[in-house]
Amino acid sequence: MNATNSPLPLAGGVNPLRFFARNWPLTWAMAKREITDRYVGQMFGLGWAVVHPLLLMAVYLFIFAFVFKTRVGNTVELPFDYSVYLLSGLIPWLAMAECMNKATTTITGNVNLVKQVVFPLEVLPLKGILATLLPQVICTLLLLVYMLACFQYLPWTVALLPALIALQMILMVGLALFLAALGPYFRDLKDFVQVFCLVGVYLIPIVYLPDMVPGAVRPLLQFNPFSHLIWCYHDVFFYGGFEHPFSWIILAVLGLLSCWVGARVFEKLKPYFGNVL
Repeated sequence: MNATNSPLPLAGGVNPLRFFARNWPLTWAMAKREITDRYVGQMFGLGWAVVHPLLLMAVYLFIFAFVFKTRVGNTVELPFDYSVYLLSGLIPWLAMAECMNKATTTITGNVNLVKQVVFPLEVLPLKGILATLLPQVICTLLLLVYMLACFQYLPWTVALLPALIALQMILMVGLALFLAALGPYFRDLKDFVQVFCLVGVYLIPIVYLPDMVPGAVRPLLQFNPFSHLIWCYHDVFFYGGFEHPFSWIILAVLGLLSCWVGARVFEKLKPYFGNVL
């Protein structure tokens, strides 16, 4: 049997964010279990949730800051250096990439739960979002500590960080529902998403400024939805102001639109999960 009779479906105009709130205890409990089960039996345990992204960020910093000697900022107008520019964009992108990778296999990896009639399947992609945000939050706090230690200064825009993370979560909810719904039907989806996430770091302005891109190609950055997410984080950490005001509006609209599309696709395909697993 499949989960066609989920007690809290997304059909009928139910908002997936409202579903998230109503199922918060179950979602949070499963997110904590996912985090602990992932590192159970390992010497450093949950420490790997932070060590992995830190090591990756250290590699990027070494390559682009020391090998290629990329320089931005660190002036009167922009008091922060390239490290802040790179890390402020790389940290949320790593979280987005992990969220999308997890979502593609969240249904196929939980066959027993999918075939339970009373289990709300929407919890499966949503709990992965919470598990993904933990390393991002910790790495973000470490970035703030680095900025205070090196520059003795934090821009006022840091106060906008909770709102920005909330906008990112809305986008993640929509993407997770959409990819989770398609995953059981297109098993190759996970490989496409993995490749996109690996290449994606170079398709958005994380390791370079948009001005460094040839003029003929530069407009493509505007059409990449993830560029606007990264620009918002650059506003908060690096620029200390609304350097990209329209990106905040675009991010909010994209988040709500992705939730609507993701919820409808998930609800349409959910009744047939049991048949394809």
